Formats: sequence, C-alpha cells, structure tokens
Amino acid sequence: MKLKVFISSDMGENCYFVIDEKTKDTIVIDPGNEGEKLCCEIEKGGFNVKAICLTHAHFDHCGAVKEIKEKTGAKVIICDGEQTVASSPSYNLSAMFSKPFTVEYDKVVKDGDFIEVGNLVCKVIATPGHTEGGCCYYFEKEGVVFSGDTLFFMSVGRTDFPGGNSKKLVDSIKNKLFTLPLETVVYSGHGQQTQIGYEIENNSYL
Repeated sequence: MKLKVFISSDMGENCYFVIDEKTKDTIVIDPGNEGEKLCCEIEKGGFNVKAICLTHAHFDHCGAVKEIKEKTGAKVIICDGEQTVASSPSYNLSAMFSKPFTVEYDKVVKDGDFIEVGNLVCKVIATPGHTEGGCCYYFEKEGVVFSGDTLFFMSVGRTDFPGGNSKKLVDSIKNKLFTLPLETVVYSGHGQQTQIGYEIENNSYL
C-alpha cells in the first residue's frame, strides 16, 4: 500500500489516496476540496480510482467528490446513518460555510462490512458521534485506520453540529477504535497522524 496525503487550503482537511502499488487501483478517502488539483494528481499518477470513501459527509470532507466521480467513475461510499448528512446542505454544513450542495452516493455500507479494491481491503468501523453515520476505515494488514473527525492527535471530534452526540462519540472511540492493536497508525481528518496506544495513554478528552 502506498499513501499520498493532500491537505486542503481552506479547512486544513486531510484527503488520502490509498494506492495498490501493483495495479494502481486507488481508494480516495475524504476529498475535501480543490477537485481540479486532485484530478490532476490522479491523472499525473495514473491512479485507477475505484472508490471514494467518506468517513462522513460534512462539506469539508466531500467538496471534491463530484469532480473526482465525474473524472473516474468511482463509486461514492458512505456508512449507514449518514444519508441525511449527505442529502442536506444544513446537516453537511455547506449551507453555513460555503455554497450549499448535496453529495450523491452510490453505496451505503454498514459496520463490519469490507471494501475491496484491487489488493486493498479495509473494514468499515461505524463510529457515530461526530455525525450519526460517521465511520472509520481500517486496513488491518497495513495496520492503519483512517478516523475522519472521530479521533485526532490528543483530541476528538466536535459534537455541536446537527446530529452530533458526545456520548456516542466517546463510546465509539473507547469501544471500537481503542480495541484495535496499540501500534495501529491513525490518520485523522485534520492534523498529524498518531497511534492508538498513544491516544489511550495521553488523550485527555477521553
């Protein structure tokens, strides 16, 4: 697995390209904005984007979905419970912070489902709290998890937006993410990477 990270210029959101080095089949996780730039990177790298996986559908994590989907034909995947956020400019916050838009998705996955692209395999971990249908994508073989806005380095996601729930967020982190191997690398939706073991020991929010 090869990983490329692109940080959006406005919200500092992390978009990840997860790439099968043999086939160049690619999963794009949370393409926040700058769709033209991301499409150029796809073309330049010769990446075969097969899936666009959203940890949640807030505007800063999905603003470039339409452009990438149109360019590549990739399927847009969300977790069950996130349908309202994807379909509502109020819930996805685009009505508040940018030009209102909705997200067209192709597939709804559930907790415990697996997504396979080329030789890449990830498990869907439902982590409601930041949003009702928030989720994380766990690549067990590679020992990495993409946590969106659920878990950050020394912090956790906000719960004051529509659909947020602080108890659910803490439960999701403690009962789902903190059961992963301690050495699992956490790639968050904003900020630097961390590890599960480090957050168990040091994250004061928990």
